[in-house]
Amino acid sequence: MPLYEHVLIARQDLSNTQAEGLIEHFSTVLADNGGKVVENEYWGVRTLAYKINKNRKGHYAFLRSDAPSAAVQEMERLARLHDDVMRVLTVRVDEHKEGPSIQMQKREERGERGDRGDRGDRGDRGDRGDRGERRERRDRDDRN
Repeated sequence: MPLYEHVLIARQDLSNTQAEGLIEHFSTVLADNGGKVVENEYWGVRTLAYKINKNRKGHYAFLRSDAPSAAVQEMERLARLHDDVMRVLTVRVDEHKEGPSIQMQKREERGERGDRGDRGDRGDRGDRGDRGERRERRDRDDRN
């Protein structure tokens, strides 16, 4: 069966137990339709990038599942109909990574961001033009 990762965002005014109850509810929906939840994580209340339905924050939940597409479609359909769920994102993946998701790892465990390489002398950036040309052009236009 295909492997999926789901992220659910629930309303901020729910309690932690209610938010975790949503995880269990959608896990049973997947199980009832022939799939199984491999792992789930509750990420807690986080600030949204923009307001959704007048909410600035939301309860984030993460599910890793092994389910047929029909089960995933049914779970997404029910999540969109559920009043407490604001957003659902489902991504099909080739394999599930072991251990906690990147959101649950501490910064020290994540590793380095990697070397940016030699960026060399940035010197004259021909693609941007010489800024002096603009000043000369502006002065010339002001005289006319």
